[in-house]
Amino acid sequence: MPANLPRVFGIAGRSGSGKTTLIEAMLPQLAALGLSVNVIKHSHHDLQLEPPGKDSARFRQAGAQEVMVASPYRFAIVHELRGQPEPPLAEQVARLSPADLTLVEGFKHEAIPRLEVYRPANGTAALHTEPDSGFVAVATPEDAPLDTALPRLPLDNPQAVAEFICEYLNITARR
Repeated sequence: MPANLPRVFGIAGRSGSGKTTLIEAMLPQLAALGLSVNVIKHSHHDLQLEPPGKDSARFRQAGAQEVMVASPYRFAIVHELRGQPEPPLAEQVARLSPADLTLVEGFKHEAIPRLEVYRPANGTAALHTEPDSGFVAVATPEDAPLDTALPRLPLDNPQAVAEFICEYLNITARR
């Protein structure tokens, strides 16, 4: 694991495999252990976090590099790249508040440990068999046929997957 990305773990898989659902299901499990968790989701699409014509969108369109929208409940920062390359994952992680664990969906070319969410029934090829992929485990339905040397985790048991990640990264529960 890169020294500049401690306690970062990736969740990867083909579209429709259940990556987001798995992360969503693990978050309460990790919180129950007393852990703080950040999540970074990569998108290949142009992000539009506010409706066109709203004040924050108008500020961005007028040239603001960053716009923060704040309320008593949460805040969001939108940073415009304006033709600059997308920052590497280490820079993205550094922008977040400190946490016990950062889960990453996407960023498949970054050198981080990751597990594949794999559903053979979807009819797509597995990713974990690709060379230098960084996969350390596969989460799949228990009844799915899969021949792999990697640890196989039950996709329908987010607690088991969360425990594997914590053990892999040597993260101990706070409760």
